[in-house]
Parts: sequence; structure tokens; C-alpha cells
Amino acid sequence: MERSLTLVALFAALIAALGLVPKLTLGFGVPITAQSLGVMLCGTVLGAKRGGLAALLFAVLVLAGLPLLAGGRGGLGVLTGPTVGFFVGFPVAAFATGFFMEQMQRMSVAWAAAIASLLGGVLVLYSFGIVGMMMILQKGPVEAALLVTAFIPGDIVKAVLAGLITAGLMRARPAAILSRNG
Repeated sequence: MERSLTLVALFAALIAALGLVPKLTLGFGVPITAQSLGVMLCGTVLGAKRGGLAALLFAVLVLAGLPLLAGGRGGLGVLTGPTVGFFVGFPVAAFATGFFMEQMQRMSVAWAAAIASLLGGVLVLYSFGIVGMMMILQKGPVEAALLVTAFIPGDIVKAVLAGLITAGLMRARPAAILSRNG
């Protein structure tokens, strides 16, 4: 129990730390950040429940006012910007990534983590992001979906990185991959 809480806090901190990587802001106000890689790793390493809790802890800290999002943003104001869907989707995406990872026990860790990251950390997260853009930017579903296409190449790279990092962690310390070891 204590180890689980420590890992949840550690991975919430990882998402925050990845917000320090310089962001690239697109013309419609949505930044490309490394924080979604942290969300993917929450799921691939910690599994569904712990990964979702780590991302939820991160979200609660941001809403409480800590400037942990890329660019030093935090507080309730993040719920009014075009990134609201992505932000709200972090815990669900981490949970989904972990869920998919847990279902692929027979597959190599690298492949399972990359595929789980694509399904949970990209597909699920984009679903939330598109809805958020529809609401805030007053776009239709097709327009909002087209806006997120700018993120696809970078997020594919992040999913592959999540696979490689998770596999490296598995080789170095197999017990650390809770999505495979309980």
C-alpha cells in the first residue's frame, strides 16, 4: 500500500516535471507538451488503477492552483481554455493505457506499451481533447478533429518512447512494472 502511494505520487511528479520541457504552441492556442508522455507512462508502468490515480492526483494539484501544466499554468482557469479536454482526459487516458497494457500480457513489453499508449494515451486522450475544442473553440466535430491532426506525429513518437522506456525499465527492474506484476 505504502509503495503504491509513493509510486502514484512519483508519477504525478513525473507528469509535472515533463511540463518543464519547452512547449510548442500551435496557432489555435493548444501547446504540444511532453506531459502526455508522462500520462502514457503512468499507465504502462503503474497499470490502470495506479496510473489513473497518479494522473488524477496531478489534475487535482493543478486545479488547486499549482502551476504544473506546461507554461506554468494552474488553477481553475485551465478549465476555460482550449486544452480543457486534454487536461480532463489525463486520468482517463492513464487508466485506459494501463488497462490495455494489462490485457496484453503475452506480448513483449515494448510492443504492449507502445500499443497501449496509442490506444489510451492517444485515442482516448484525443477523444476528450476534441470534445474540449468543440466546446471552447465552438468548432464542429470534424473541424475539431482536424485541429488535433497536428499532434499525431509527435504523439506517435511519444507512444514509441513510452514503449521503449517501459521495456528498459522492465529489463532493469522487472518488479517496477506494476502493469505486469500486480
